[in-house]
Parts: sequence; structure tokens; C-alpha cells
Amino acid sequence: MEFYENSQEPEVAVLVGIDMGLYNAQVSMDELEELARTAGAVIAAKIIQKRDKPDSATYVGSGRLEEIKSFTEANDVDLLIFDGELTPSQQRNIEDETDIRVIDRTTLILDIFAARARSNEGKIQVELAQLKYSLPRLGGKGAEMSRLGGGIGTRGPGESKLESDRRHIHRRIQSLQEELVQIAKRRENLRARREKDGIETVAIVGYTNAGKSTLMNTLTNAGVLAENKLFATLDPTSRALTLPDGRTVMLIDTVGLVRRLPHQLVDAFRSTLEEAANATVILNLCDASDECCTEHLNVTMNLLAALGCADKPIISVLNKCDLCGGSFVLPAQGEFVMISAKTGEGLGNLLAKIQLSLPPTRRKAELLIPYNEGGLVSYIREEGVLIKEDYRADGIYVKAVVDIQFLDKHKDLIV
Repeated sequence: MEFYENSQEPEVAVLVGIDMGLYNAQVSMDELEELARTAGAVIAAKIIQKRDKPDSATYVGSGRLEEIKSFTEANDVDLLIFDGELTPSQQRNIEDETDIRVIDRTTLILDIFAARARSNEGKIQVELAQLKYSLPRLGGKGAEMSRLGGGIGTRGPGESKLESDRRHIHRRIQSLQEELVQIAKRRENLRARREKDGIETVAIVGYTNAGKSTLMNTLTNAGVLAENKLFATLDPTSRALTLPDGRTVMLIDTVGLVRRLPHQLVDAFRSTLEEAANATVILNLCDASDECCTEHLNVTMNLLAALGCADKPIISVLNKCDLCGGSFVLPAQGEFVMISAKTGEGLGNLLAKIQLSLPPTRRKAELLIPYNEGGLVSYIREEGVLIKEDYRADGIYVKAVVDIQFLDKHKDLIV
């Protein structure tokens, strides 16, 4: 796993989680480790405590926190990362007890997103999510936050720095939300134009690092960044894809998902995720070689349902089947296809399933076109798929895939 380009020394981190029996804590910690490594951390230890619920003051019990403190002092640890969302008071209490910087799962994911955002929209969305998450946590930043300030024109009489910072963040949040509204309007205009032009869209969604960008590149030569990293792609990419029947659709690559994706990010990236919600067909891509493949499919299906996509054609795509050695778990229900975006295996089947899932706008037909209407053959050659062409005594015999509207207009020519 590569790190982000960073001139600083990597931070040494200890990962801390609790097992309440609600989900597989070990798998979640393994994912947290992958996230931490993606952010550039070196992992010194992973600690899991079985508990019925988080401790209201310190997340883990006082005895376990004392053990963590002893370990960090003995091993020169820089950072504690908790596999959950800490309250401001929990974070402050843990930092006071251990004298080490503390972040939680949400902060870590937000940090990775901030490093990955490239487009103006992506940067706005990440900053908005960070500000919303940091706002209730300002009170825990230390005594320096409550000093009275004297910045000219920045605060009211006697207003503390904490109050000023809150006011500034509220203003910035409002500004960013207004910018996203304008971006959403432009995106909606593009979507409306595609619909007017009769362009169908196919969205690739799924767990992060499942191979969405690799599939996009293989099918369209899109040149999208495809790395073995979590959240390699944040900004949606659209490319034209020509199907075997000649139809052209717009293929859209979307941001990846993880377990318990912070709701701040779901809210911030809603306009991006709505590209999937408005797609004609959705490809739910997962890594078939991952033992949690089925769970990953379900994570995506739950989010799609929350976005109102349950009634859309959704095809489960099991990618990386070349790494499975013939052993993988098939989805319990719905359409599915097994592929390898890297080797090209199964892509023909995938394209065929996409064709079948799209609304019928074309049909295969045989026509006999009079020689004085030969221009229709040129039209079919340019706009449809010409399968066979034969010059006969009574006209030009054509076997082709053409628009239904074209066939309705020229019913008399159909053989």
C-alpha cells in the first residue's frame, strides 16, 4: 500500500475499537488499518475491547485506557485512532489521560477525502463535511479557544475567540452550501440535456477499491486514476460507451463506499451519489476475492435504497474473479455477472446484461429498401448497426439494428 506524497515522517498510530456484537469488529478494524495506511500512518498495534456499549467518558474502560497509555509511552506513539465516532468530551478526556492526539474513524475518512479531492466540487464537499463535523468539537480545543480576541472588524464586543470561530464556520458552511446548490443546478441541466438527447446512463457504484475505475478504463479508455488505494476516485467521471448493438450510453464512475460511511460524507456527496440515483442502469461492483464480498454488496444496496433506487435495474458485478481460484459467494438474489476488469474476462456478458436492462430503443429488423431511397442505407450505416447488406433486383436488402422510431416511420420497408 502506497502512502500519499508527504514530506513529513509517517505518524505511528494505535488503532482502538470495541466489540459490541453489532458487526464483525475484527473485519472493521482491518478496514480501519487499511484506511490509516492509506492516510500515511504506520500501525503499532490494534486493540479491541469487548463491551456492551462505549464508555460515556472514555469510549473504552478506564483499565484498558491505562494499558493503552502505557503502550504508547513505551513505543513512541503519535496518534490514537478509534474505530467509531467519538463525542467531543470522549476525545478530550482520552487526550487528557494519554497526552496523545486522538481522532476517530470519521475524522480519518474525512482526512483521506481531503487529500484525494481534485475537482472544485469535490473540495467544496469535503470542506463542508469537515466543518460540519468540527463545529460541535470546537469546545474541546483547549483554553486558547476561549481567549478574548481583538481582530479589527471580526468579532463583537467581548466576544470570545471560540464564539468568533463558530460564527466564522457558520458563515463558511452557508457559503459552501450555496456553491453546491449552483453546482447541483449545473449538474441537473447536464442531466436534463442528456435526457433530451435520449442518452441513457449507466452508473458504477460499490465499495472502495473494488475496481470501479479499472472497469471504467477497460470499457472506455477513460484514463481514470486506478490505484490499489481506498478512495482513489472521489470525483465522478463520465465517458461514452458503445454497446455491441450500437447504442451509446454514458458510463459514470462514482465515489467508493465503506462500512458505516459517515453521514456527513453521505450528505456532502449526495449530489455526486445522485448521479447513480438518476442512472438508467446501476452496476453494483464488488471485489469477489474479498471474503466480505456479500456484505459489500449489501452496504451498497442499502445506500441505493436510501437514495430511492430500489426500483431501478441493478446488476451485481463480481469483479476480480481471476483472483478467486474458482471459489466465491454468489449474490442471494437479483441479476449478477462475474468479470475481471483487469483481464477482460466476462465483459461480453456484462455488456449483454446492460443491453437487456436498458429500455428498448432499438430492434433488429430486415428491410428491403428501394434504390431510389438508398440514402436510408447510409443513415442506417451511420446511426444503427448494419449486419448485412445485399443488392437485389427489387432493392437493397438490409439486416440491421435500428431505432424503433425509424422502423415505425418506415414500416412498409420491413420484410
